[in-house]
Amino acid sequence: MSKKIIFCDKAPAAIGPYSHAVEANGMLFVSGQVPLVPETGEIVEGGIKEQAKQSLSNIDAILKGSGYTKYDVVKATIFMSDMNEFGIVNEVYGEYFESHKPARACVQVARLPKDVGVEIEVIAVKE
Repeated sequence: MSKKIIFCDKAPAAIGPYSHAVEANGMLFVSGQVPLVPETGEIVEGGIKEQAKQSLSNIDAILKGSGYTKYDVVKATIFMSDMNEFGIVNEVYGEYFESHKPARACVQVARLPKDVGVEIEVIAVKE
């Protein structure tokens, strides 16, 4: 098995001992992205809509930096601290992926790093 550890300078620095992504045998496993602004490392200002957009923007940077696009994503997992905001996150997610619809899970969790409202991870596959 070939494996490559990915660090992307266009995404916020990892806040723990993990890489942005790992590529193995044509698959890219992107670590969960919280809504940190890459340039500052601070949580994006605004509510859950802005947080979801920033998390997806960070994922997009990692995908592009790894030679993938959002259209290569086959699975996404969304972690939310408040499922009452599902509709807002779902709208942002739909705008990002457009007509492409990867498999997905969305779960409410008790708490996320830095007390953010959303964290998103994806798996992408090159054809």
